[in-house]
Amino acid sequence: MKYFIGNWKMFGVPKSINILKKINFFHSNDKNRKKYRVIITPPYTLLETYAKNFKNKKISIGSQNCYQKDQFSSNTAAISAYMIRSVGAKYTLIGHSDNRGEGDTNDMLKNKVKFALKNNLKVVFCIGENQKEKKNKKTFGILKNQITKVLEKKFNKNNIIVAYEPIWSIGTGKIPNKNELKKTTIHVKKVLKGIYKKSTPVLYGGSVDGSNAKIFRE
Repeated sequence: MKYFIGNWKMFGVPKSINILKKINFFHSNDKNRKKYRVIITPPYTLLETYAKNFKNKKISIGSQNCYQKDQFSSNTAAISAYMIRSVGAKYTLIGHSDNRGEGDTNDMLKNKVKFALKNNLKVVFCIGENQKEKKNKKTFGILKNQITKVLEKKFNKNNIIVAYEPIWSIGTGKIPNKNELKKTTIHVKKVLKGIYKKSTPVLYGGSVDGSNAKIFRE
């Protein structure tokens, strides 16, 4: 199974649902539709509306993050995995570089993964190195640390997808060359097999557009 995940970040209002309707129409009429899954992660403000409208469609809705505590707490503006699942979302991104940059630690990420899985959300766990780490050839070590410090053997691997999103690539238009990406993907899968005996799906994200998407489908 292949996955196409669209992270909307800080974009979207209720009428933006028309974008999803177009995507759903395309997917529904694609003869290869059974070979891939489309997941869209809009802002929290749109989760319930979109999840309800696409409950029985081919598009799945997910959140861009979740809080590191379960159910309810006194943390202002926090939204838990329990609350996200209650409005019909099925996925959540965890570990995105934006959130890591804002202070998400490995312990926080581990709790987010734990509570997301507990509340029947599928986790898209994001990993990636920055430009300095890449230049100093620390990519493999950084990715291994990000994975092993958060994902545990007891976590249900069937509900975890790993997304390799190099920070140096996001929004820059630069992407890894084919050979580089292949080596990195093999490394990530090897690390995952060390935890689960079998790799979870590994995706790529970072400056993907219509002109280069084909590279990442192979």
